[in-house]
Amino acid sequence: MIMSLPLTASQNPDPAAPILIFDSGVGGLSVLKEVTRALPLAPIVYAADHAGLPYGEKSEAEIAARVPALLGRLVERYNPRLVTIACNTACTIALSHVRAALNLPVVGTVPAIKPAAIATKSGVIGLLGTQATIRQAYVDQLEREFAANLTLLRYAAPELVHAAEAKMRGDAISDDVYVSAINGLRNQPNGSQMDVVILGCTHFPLLIDELAKVAGNVSFVDGAKGIARRISHLCDGQSWPENRPLYQFVTTGDPEMCASYLPQLIEFGFRQIDGL
Repeated sequence: MIMSLPLTASQNPDPAAPILIFDSGVGGLSVLKEVTRALPLAPIVYAADHAGLPYGEKSEAEIAARVPALLGRLVERYNPRLVTIACNTACTIALSHVRAALNLPVVGTVPAIKPAAIATKSGVIGLLGTQATIRQAYVDQLEREFAANLTLLRYAAPELVHAAEAKMRGDAISDDVYVSAINGLRNQPNGSQMDVVILGCTHFPLLIDELAKVAGNVSFVDGAKGIARRISHLCDGQSWPENRPLYQFVTTGDPEMCASYLPQLIEFGFRQIDGL
């Protein structure tokens, strides 16, 4: 599920103005993949807040203060046409603060409870997310609105965030991490009937092959395609550069410490890692 503000008719951004994709780490690459499929000519600035990772273990007050301030700096530096907060935790806590602070369209993501509710045959769906995400009142609201007659199982799997980051660095990860996450849902009452799992963190789709291997007959849903469709709609009629779009990857961490990500980032179109 996505949340956004509409573009106004008066907005006519510079063709070189990028789409800014923001996440606590590399999880937003799962969103970037769908955005670049929908808008292959769009310049991209991807910003990873590695200095603040992991968000799921921070307090609501910390995230509500950190994310708008950081995005304010990024908007000032890169002058994007649109901001995408590709982080479920940041969106469920700080989206309204960001929109109040920025004078441009903001697209966010929240757990895909609605499509999961449509897809389930058994009536039992699971939600994997960070600790901060699964406890939010907004998730309660989504459950009441779209899954009131269903069983929604929730499980915090912060180890999957670390696993996704490790995978992007080329590190080996034990299958026990994925087994533990799936069993965290299955071991709850009615968990054996679960047939759909919501990947409620943008890091998690980067691990979908590993999760599917241990999950058996379960389907997975996330919001990346819906976000890409919404961004494409908001950018409809806008101009893009004539040449190959520029992709920039920036981190709040030490770029040299993040160098191990580069071989994987090259597959997404990035050529270097810059500091913020």
